[in-house]
Amino acid sequence: MEHLTWTGALSPLNLFLALAVAVLVIAIVAQILVSFAPSDDGRAVYADGSMAADRGLSGFIGMIVHYALIVTLAIALLYAVAGIFMGTDAGIIGGMAQQLLPVWIALIVTYALSITFKRKLGLYGKLFDSTVGMIGFGLVMFWVYAGFFGGVLDMITTHDTLSQYSGMKNKSPGTPLRGAEAGDFQWFLLGGDNLARDVFSRLFDGAWVVVKIAPFATLFAFMVGITLGLPAGYYGGRLDTILSFLANLILAFPVILLFYLLVTPEIVQTGIPNYMALVLFVFPLVFLAILLNARFYTQPSFRTPLLIVVLGVGAWLYLSLVSTDGAIVATPTYAIPGLPAMLDGFDIDPNLLVVFVSVVFVNAPTVFRIVRGLALDIKTRDYVAAAQTRGEGPWYIMLWEILPNARGPLIVDFCLRIGYTTILLGTLGFFGLGLASESPDWGTTINAGRRLLSIYPHAAIAPAVSLLTLVLGLNLLADGLREESLRD
Repeated sequence: MEHLTWTGALSPLNLFLALAVAVLVIAIVAQILVSFAPSDDGRAVYADGSMAADRGLSGFIGMIVHYALIVTLAIALLYAVAGIFMGTDAGIIGGMAQQLLPVWIALIVTYALSITFKRKLGLYGKLFDSTVGMIGFGLVMFWVYAGFFGGVLDMITTHDTLSQYSGMKNKSPGTPLRGAEAGDFQWFLLGGDNLARDVFSRLFDGAWVVVKIAPFATLFAFMVGITLGLPAGYYGGRLDTILSFLANLILAFPVILLFYLLVTPEIVQTGIPNYMALVLFVFPLVFLAILLNARFYTQPSFRTPLLIVVLGVGAWLYLSLVSTDGAIVATPTYAIPGLPAMLDGFDIDPNLLVVFVSVVFVNAPTVFRIVRGLALDIKTRDYVAAAQTRGEGPWYIMLWEILPNARGPLIVDFCLRIGYTTILLGTLGFFGLGLASESPDWGTTINAGRRLLSIYPHAAIAPAVSLLTLVLGLNLLADGLREESLRD
């Protein structure tokens, strides 16, 4: 069986892609250089106040950049579309494009529905009026779908992520699998790592590790920060002083060093992360209880059964989350019992729980400070004074007057913070802390591949590029949301 090239039967397109990219790069460099030179080129202003396109040299270079970018994207799209139908006949790119077919379908459906109903979807719908936001959203959702289809449904991965295959150690991308049987995928699309495991499969299985930790850990951190930050900013005084001091105390400690301390085996054996989980994970429950009580305080016949159901389900989820193998805390010397096995809905891997708790603990103080600052500003607005005049309670004002009007900055920060969390998870994995050593997460994979980076770069470059694109997408998504929220 032959070794796959990158583009296979589509190789005649390589020359056109190289030319388009070369023209694009040269035009961008020229555009930057021209921008430093003083120009007398004016821009016509039409009667309706709109401005005409640039004239002269800068306008000409801008036109070249525009068309070169269109041609580059068109050729890249042609590679992907042709690869879906041709498979490995179109080389490595074709094989990957075909394996990612569920992701492409999910993205097309998501964009079609979102653009069709964007006027009914609030701020999310307005995101599709921003080119930057749409690009960022596409990058983020690509990895969300890739992680789900690859890490949960196994529809993308071509081989078992932990299996070692004879003769595939450090093999380059496109290497045919030795001794492949009928029904086996015939190639390692992105090569093999130093333990003869498939890099492509580990890449997309590892995406799910990031997707299932970063957003939910950030969400928990936001619930902690909002629950404490709103009363600190609204009430002020001694409560604000105490909570701000505690937040500043945590923020004063170096973040990476704090992570190292929380995930080291010696600290884990003391049960400290489990005690932290007991405290931190109760905040979403408290937040929901206060939110619903404040909203339906004047409707006790509806509020009481609603709180019973929500808090009952929430308490069960909370106890299932903090209980592992029937124990909340289990150390070599003692154990604190949790839910019985028959009631424990699910168990979280202890390593994953430690990382989750660490992310929440580190991010919560920053969110607290942001929410506190927003509350200090918004509580002076007229609509807050009107709510106080109507006799609304403090928590109603905080959760239903102040918080909705702070959603813009908080949504933007949420996207950025997921990016920071992704980088932190990669850093932990790179140093071998937190997650298991055989975990396919990107940080661990980069660390395993860096030792042979000068000889076999593919094992480290693939997860590094994946990490880069996900964080870039989150940053672009945040920029798009910021741009649209400012228009509200």
